[in-house]
Parts: sequence; C-alpha cells; structure tokens
Amino acid sequence: MGEAKRRKESLGEDYGKEQPILPWLPIKKSQAEKFINWTTRGTWISIGLVVVFWLVVRLVGPAFGWWQVD
Repeated sequence: MGEAKRRKESLGEDYGKEQPILPWLPIKKSQAEKFINWTTRGTWISIGLVVVFWLVVRLVGPAFGWWQVD
C-alpha cells in the first residue's frame, strides 16, 4: 500500500481539502500565498512611486522654483 493510500485512509473525509496555516486561524495556505503576492506587488509599486517623487523633487522641482535645494 502506498503512502497516498495510507494518508487517504487516515484523513478520511478531510483528504484533499486545503489545510489552514494554523488550527485556530481560518486562513488557508493559498490565501496566505495570495496575500504575500499582493503585498509584494504593492511594495514594489510604492518603491517606484517614491523614486518618481524623488526625481520630481530633485530634478524637475528646482527648474520651476519648487523646493530649492542648495
């Protein structure tokens, strides 16, 4: 008998169902992966916006008299 069959017999009705990260936390593993993907994407977008803002303040701003940098 293979390991998958033993696991199927021991888990019974719960076999093939997605397991939560922690028993007391109702978040599934796939939901946690989606959350990590969204936060990673959001972080990179935020970094890009900070770089664009810095370029505007540092390079474009002084040309128009905004935020004089000495």
